[in-house]
Amino acid sequence: MSDLTIIANIQVKRDKLDLVKAELQKLIPITRAEKGCLQYDLHQDNDDPCHFVFVENWTSRALWQDHMQAPHLAAFIAATEGTIENMIINEMTLV
Repeated sequence: MSDLTIIANIQVKRDKLDLVKAELQKLIPITRAEKGCLQYDLHQDNDDPCHFVFVENWTSRALWQDHMQAPHLAAFIAATEGTIENMIINEMTLV
């Protein structure tokens, strides 16, 4: 059982869909190799292709916080500036 589950809902601007999707996909192999990452899966809504959800599981909040400060996440933020309508990140615990 993991100590922390992250659900990240990302709504992107329709005219930036291809760019953001490509940038999101770049994060997957790098993040999966990070210390503490147990799961890092990207999903795209079947009815709204501009809605993405990351389902993440981490061994600790501290290691997830390290991920949030990682250079590849900073590169994603820079590459997608102005392309995301809304992002909601929920930190969750399995009950």
